[in-house]
Amino acid sequence: MDFGFIRVAAAIPSVKVADCTYNIAHIEPLIRQAAQQGAAVVALPELSITGYTCADLFNQPFLLQQAEIALGTLLQKTADLPTLCIVGMPVAFHNQLYNTAVVFCQGHILGVVPKSYLPNYNEFYEARWFASGAELSDKQQITLCGQQTPFTSRLLFHDGEVCLGIEICEDLWVPIPPSSRLALAGANLLVNISASDEMVGKHSYLCSLIEQQSARTISAYLYCSAGCGESSTDLVFAGNGLIVENGTILQTNDRFSFDEQITICDVDIEKMMAQRRQTSTFHNAEPTPEYCHVEVKIPRLDYTSTPLMRKFEPYPFVPREDAHINERCEEIFNIQVCGLVQRIRHTHCRSAVIGISGGLDSTLALLVTARTFDKLGLPRTLITGVTMPGFGTTGRTYNNAIQLMKALGVTIREISIRAACEQHFADIGLDPASRDVTYENAQARERTQILMDIANQTGGLVIGTGDLSELALGWATYNGDHMSMYGVNCGIPKTLVRHLVRWVALGDHDEQARPWLLDILDTPISPELLPADANGQIAQRTEELVGPYELHDFFLYYFVRFGFRPAKLFMMASTAFQGQYDHATIKKWLITFLKRFFAQQFKRSALPDGPKVGSVTLSPRGDWRMPSDASCAMWITEAESL
Repeated sequence: MDFGFIRVAAAIPSVKVADCTYNIAHIEPLIRQAAQQGAAVVALPELSITGYTCADLFNQPFLLQQAEIALGTLLQKTADLPTLCIVGMPVAFHNQLYNTAVVFCQGHILGVVPKSYLPNYNEFYEARWFASGAELSDKQQITLCGQQTPFTSRLLFHDGEVCLGIEICEDLWVPIPPSSRLALAGANLLVNISASDEMVGKHSYLCSLIEQQSARTISAYLYCSAGCGESSTDLVFAGNGLIVENGTILQTNDRFSFDEQITICDVDIEKMMAQRRQTSTFHNAEPTPEYCHVEVKIPRLDYTSTPLMRKFEPYPFVPREDAHINERCEEIFNIQVCGLVQRIRHTHCRSAVIGISGGLDSTLALLVTARTFDKLGLPRTLITGVTMPGFGTTGRTYNNAIQLMKALGVTIREISIRAACEQHFADIGLDPASRDVTYENAQARERTQILMDIANQTGGLVIGTGDLSELALGWATYNGDHMSMYGVNCGIPKTLVRHLVRWVALGDHDEQARPWLLDILDTPISPELLPADANGQIAQRTEELVGPYELHDFFLYYFVRFGFRPAKLFMMASTAFQGQYDHATIKKWLITFLKRFFAQQFKRSALPDGPKVGSVTLSPRGDWRMPSDASCAMWITEAESL
């Protein structure tokens, strides 16, 4: 099963300017090497058969003839390979010369794409030798190496859901790149063969261009630029191989290398198509012109047995550790704070009420609320933190709750729920020794009742603490901790909750709270609804019951955002968590995730308001609308067969 992945490669050969024989002798082995590694598509630099820096030698008919002969030889030498190849060369047609990308496979030329935009400024003089192919008809044909083939910039290559479009170098740098229209016409794999010289700062700008174009077109983008061997008379070419997917760089090469290089990676075409189908505005654009469509056969790999040539972030919700991490964490906090500020202003509330357990979720909610009141210019004493010890509360979590509230300067109330719950058990005839779901849920509902009533007393809002992961799994008591007046964490999955609390703990925010935040981070996740063990330690550990949150968050991200099937989720998780979880463990918790996600939709359908933070949310009024009685049978059948 290919799962929608396509393996692509950017090959940068050594070239000699105006030596076509030498150049194809170095191009052919790279194509063969890429094919041996399973590449379905391989791209080589702009004008790589002749060299980009031939200058006025392009006016030599002999060079053009030798380029065509060299192409013919290359076709013969690669005729046994199934890989779709894209190579750059000059092509003469109707008294004009074009800078083109020649597409071929197994000895057959499938199409020739001429460059549309010719740079003729600063160090570039392409208009001196070449004509633009922008005006060529989509029905134009050319004979090359004795083969008749389409010759137009409006050329698309199809194989099932894979649709490949090509632009050349400068085409990317213009206000409306040809790839934008190619994408609107269906292209989801964009290829750019280039010969872009190096200057200080240019590479980072180039990367941003490719990232933005890939994101804007919701596509995979394969970029290959000239390197070693091009003339250094006035310029230097460093060789760039870049593979980008929807704005994210997956793979790059080493620039300024004097060795030939292949940059290779698997891109997810299924992911691109899923996102395009969800993004309705992608299709709300000007009508695209007519395009020439060519059916091709692109080889696919069976990724059930072939290792992927790419990595997956095991924590897709968590900001990457880079120079912008503080900015991203601050942004997340500000989204949560902004939502709560607006709700408090709108309701004219005089206070906020939060149940503080000494766990991660209530800690994050309290930190957000404290920051909100700071923004509003209100004293933190108007925040009432309520700790409600029950049958499972341990000394560690109780102490952390109390000390955290003291450190943050909020009003503290302590209300034990033991007596109320015991009375309730007696009222409904429940044996307290049963330890069943009623025993647990009654405590959660008692706590919610207390919070709601205190909010009425103080003219405040009950701030919800439940997170996105709990919503996905239904790990909340209906009309208990499931309910609040505003849920600040509803868009924050558990892995991100932990990350944000750690970020606050290690930063310069509320330094007095640091020791308590660090201990909360080290405390096992638990609802503490069952009595502690004989040593007074937490006996009920959430991740032992529902599974590791890092796995569930991984499943959640790719299931909701892209609609990936169980087999693909399993394969990706096996790659992302290799060496951490074995296949049996991943399968077990994947089945758990699917069963709980489908079965617990009724809880999500009755969620209180709360801010969307990232690209995945489960609000029934926003991104996720699902019948509460939808069947999970097909998903479970596939998951169990893994």
